[in-house]
Amino acid sequence: MKLIFLGTGTSTGVPQMRCNCEVCRSSDPRDKRLRASALFQSEPDAPYVLIDCGPDFREQLLRIGCPDIACALLTHSHYDHVGGVDDLRPYAHSCPGAHFPLYCRADVAEDLRNRVPYCFSAHPYPGVPQFSLLEHGPYEEFTIDLGDGFTPLTVKTLEVMHGKLPILGFRIGNFAYITDASYLPDRTLAELQGLDTLVINALRHTKHPSHQNLNEAIDVIKLTSPRQAFLTHMSHEMGRHAEVDQQLPDGVRFAYDGLVVDSVL
Repeated sequence: MKLIFLGTGTSTGVPQMRCNCEVCRSSDPRDKRLRASALFQSEPDAPYVLIDCGPDFREQLLRIGCPDIACALLTHSHYDHVGGVDDLRPYAHSCPGAHFPLYCRADVAEDLRNRVPYCFSAHPYPGVPQFSLLEHGPYEEFTIDLGDGFTPLTVKTLEVMHGKLPILGFRIGNFAYITDASYLPDRTLAELQGLDTLVINALRHTKHPSHQNLNEAIDVIKLTSPRQAFLTHMSHEMGRHAEVDQQLPDGVRFAYDGLVVDSVL
């Protein structure tokens, strides 16, 4: 049961282009944040499940040696969460039938068909990645086949409000991943009870119309009481990791790119 944070930054990444703030100038590698994404492994040697596939995906995977990935869970279709799907081609080409599974909402599937139509052509150009779009709404369960010798993985989708846009969060056993939330419906808060590990977004200290700030994320953590919580999808406005992380409540920590959590269930 392992979690690898591939990226923990917001849509601009950190450092942010044309910014000279102390965070963007920091030499601390924990302050250098690629766009938010993660890998989840349910048991030793099992292929990973990818959560979101942003424009930094290629760089993120090369950093960790390109492990086996069975499928991807997509929270929504904003560019910082799906801009790297074309770079999944080595995984698509190694899949049975050469169609890599993407689990997502119906609106995300439609966006992807429009954004990368060559991946869904009836007569695809040789070498392009091809995907199976597996559509799910909120509060549905589905099972991922990880291959021979591994226990199938059950995933439950959760509804998350990203401003006015409904998107997905995911619960896998006693692990849950929420990003880009500005508001969590009561049913989602109920579904987040009894967690071992919660990953949740916290953009900055001040209010934002479509993302939780730090205090709002901590309020959700208090309501759901996971054993441990990690904050992700952070902007340069959050401050330097070394300083702000020390101010967080017990059991709550900032994630950072490359962080490996070996026990999440």
